[in-house]
Amino acid sequence: MSAVLPRAGAWRAGPLTRRAARAPRSLGRVLASTVTVFLLSSLLTFGLGAVSDANPAAAVLGETATAADIARLDHEFGLDRPLTVQYGDWLFDAVGGDLGTSWFTTVPVADSIATALPVDLSIAGLALLLAVLLGGAAGVAAALSNGGRLDRAVTAVCTLLGTLPAFVIAIGLITLVAVQLRLLPSGGYVPFSQQPGEWLRFALLPALALSLDAAAGIARQLRTSLVAELRRNYATGALMRGLSGRRVLFGHALRNAAGPAFTVLGMSVPVLIGGAVVTERIFNLPGIAQLSLRAAEQHDVPVIQGTLLVTVAVVLVANLAVDAVLLALNPVARRGPRPGAERRGEKATGAGTRTATGTPLAAGGNR
Repeated sequence: MSAVLPRAGAWRAGPLTRRAARAPRSLGRVLASTVTVFLLSSLLTFGLGAVSDANPAAAVLGETATAADIARLDHEFGLDRPLTVQYGDWLFDAVGGDLGTSWFTTVPVADSIATALPVDLSIAGLALLLAVLLGGAAGVAAALSNGGRLDRAVTAVCTLLGTLPAFVIAIGLITLVAVQLRLLPSGGYVPFSQQPGEWLRFALLPALALSLDAAAGIARQLRTSLVAELRRNYATGALMRGLSGRRVLFGHALRNAAGPAFTVLGMSVPVLIGGAVVTERIFNLPGIAQLSLRAAEQHDVPVIQGTLLVTVAVVLVANLAVDAVLLALNPVARRGPRPGAERRGEKATGAGTRTATGTPLAAGGNR
């Protein structure tokens, strides 16, 4: 089949072995940037807690505490050490899974996060799945109806969804689906491990509320990329050689057009986690956002630092997974024009796909 489709553009240079050799180096650069972002985020997270005016010893002991009592508790918390030593010990313990202990409940922060994080991960995972299914189907349908009524309708709906925040969509879904139609519950949560069916009933509305904005972005980007791919010479040539339109679409063009859509998906992960703060409150979900809000009200710095660090780690891991998918779709990650390319009249493709962490990929995809 590969002999039927012409090979042009960015994929013309270099055999398959050269592509495979370049991909690990590209993934290595992405991994290096991920580690750098994590370290900077950890420094910022620790710094926010260090510069806060919260006095945990006074808050725990109460107004009757003496200066000696406060000094003793500060020593137990390790707050009398230099900040550089505190940060180094905290980061080393955090990498090992020890995020400290709550100043008020004396419960290990890792245990509290381990209870709350699965709620967010399950809702976010379902939301990403819905975003891919809804956005992918809408983008393909709009591309096939290029300029038609369906294309205009999908564009209008995506534009509307892109302007609505998650909490507005959540309230609308509760009003329509839970109150008027009474199809799904308006709030609450059941762990997947206990009752998968009940988990789906409780998780569907919040996941749908979080997914629609991401689905709109995926649909818009996929529609644009797919229309461009279907107009390329390799797609036209494949049709002229007798390949069915479905085979050209799903076997070649869709894969080449999926890169920018996956980038949008990776950029949607921080939005999903940020929207969970409001969505958890609306749907009464015991997630990590509610844990961090309660900690902020009590000035429980270890819990705040732990939830922020874990949230950053989840976002970075999700973006790293998206980058791996993009490299699998297009393993020749661009590192800039080859030496002497400008002298030979070659031009760098400035509109190439970029990974979720900003690494540019060669435009056009595997053809």
